[in-house]
Amino acid sequence: MASSSSSSSDQAFFNNCLLTLYLIAPPTFISLRFLQAPYGKHHRSGWGPTMSPPLAWFLMESPTLWLTLLIFPFGHNFRNPKSLILISPFLFHYFHRSCIYPLRLHRNKTQLTDFPVTVALMAFGFNLLNSFLQARWVSHYKDYDGESDGRLFWWRFLIGLVIFFCGMWVNIWSDKVLVGLKKQGGGYKVPRGGWFELVSCPNYFGEILEWFGWAVMTWSWVGLGFFLYTCANLVPRALAHHKWYLEKFGEDYPKHRKAVIPFLY
Repeated sequence: MASSSSSSSDQAFFNNCLLTLYLIAPPTFISLRFLQAPYGKHHRSGWGPTMSPPLAWFLMESPTLWLTLLIFPFGHNFRNPKSLILISPFLFHYFHRSCIYPLRLHRNKTQLTDFPVTVALMAFGFNLLNSFLQARWVSHYKDYDGESDGRLFWWRFLIGLVIFFCGMWVNIWSDKVLVGLKKQGGGYKVPRGGWFELVSCPNYFGEILEWFGWAVMTWSWVGLGFFLYTCANLVPRALAHHKWYLEKFGEDYPKHRKAVIPFLY
């Protein structure tokens, strides 16, 4: 009886968290169309205490690793090889974002602007919510042996994995180019070559592609919710970046480039 009550409570908490993920996406998109988070190109004062960007990225992204690893063993699919395989791309992405990317920034301190603590705390809160949902779904609620999902799991996983790693490659390559430009000194420059010839923010396009692949892999409301929130968060910022480039570089900035989706947007 107690076990049944605990299971029902866990399911209700999970459902409420999932609803929250969907509810925060529209206001995130709307607010970011008018007010950009004050870091990077859009840095401005008046947002309270700040911290170093490498430390901010490490701390605010860290729940995706420690919370996922903390929750995962408590799922009844914990020992199912499919669940371990499925969560691996998620952990792989966030190991890079939480550990490798901050180290890369740390080696290039010359043009880094301070990161507002308030923004880092908001990102930390989102990552707590999202990590719980993704880890709990994969480790506990996903039905790996259902009649239909059992047949389709590997097809969905492999197709989604290809999309995911294509996006991750674009994301990492773009970040490397941008960090390399900062290392050259002399202020901001127009990024050129590769995906930068198509869009102003291929790093954001790559990340959107990654989480679309994750939605295909998980074939779930949690995966779709994360993909939609990623779009709500990154598309307005990409548009702001694009406008910033056009205003700063004027005629020197390629007019054919889109903001974030090649050839479309």
